[in-house]
Amino acid sequence: MKKKKCWIVALLFIIAVFVIIYILDLFNVLPGRAYSAEDFDIELIQSKVDYNDNGVDDYTDIMLGARKDAEKHPKYDGSYYAGGYPPENIGVCTDVVWRAFKNAGYSLKDMVDKDIAIRPEAYKEITKADPNIDFRRVKNLRVFFEKYAVALTTDADEIAEWQPGDIVIFGNNKHIGIVSNKRNKNGQPYIIHNGGQFSREEDYFKRISKSDDVMQITGHYRFDASLLDDSVLVEWQE
Repeated sequence: MKKKKCWIVALLFIIAVFVIIYILDLFNVLPGRAYSAEDFDIELIQSKVDYNDNGVDDYTDIMLGARKDAEKHPKYDGSYYAGGYPPENIGVCTDVVWRAFKNAGYSLKDMVDKDIAIRPEAYKEITKADPNIDFRRVKNLRVFFEKYAVALTTDADEIAEWQPGDIVIFGNNKHIGIVSNKRNKNGQPYIIHNGGQFSREEDYFKRISKSDDVMQITGHYRFDASLLDDSVLVEWQE
């Protein structure tokens, strides 16, 4: 009887270890190999625009800006701030996006605020404009990117269509992130985002493929400033 109990305890321990490893892997806590576009013969697309004239194209600048935010690992906190901008050690998913655009020389906040003023009817969920928070709402960023960015596939398996610096929205405006230049073993891109998770640049598609419909990919955009009138663009000012 004692021997049988030992076997049961050992079996439960092994199962627990496998469950823990599975969860750690699912949430990208365990180190894993990242792949590149070259590993899948995918041609990297560079923007024709270098808006801040720093010698780096916009798409790369946007991706690197998101990575800078990820490396700082800001605390997940969606508090309201007068002036709009939270301190750099604070942020949510939308803060990754405006900080990414800042790195390319754009003031996404000012561009969104301007568009809300010009096209209030497009922002149906805004009853009263608030520049302190409007640009930090996924629903408002979706409206902006639907108008001013190129809409692309939401199929994660069309791996060549996913390029560094792209913007991706999940669910019913539940979450937003920036596409990395890193990829998983299937060629799907890592996502740079802030949902309070341990790894801010991670194989997120792996996790959402196992989830329900709440967090599926519902928007994929590429911000190509060469297609826009200069009046849409606002330069970042320190």
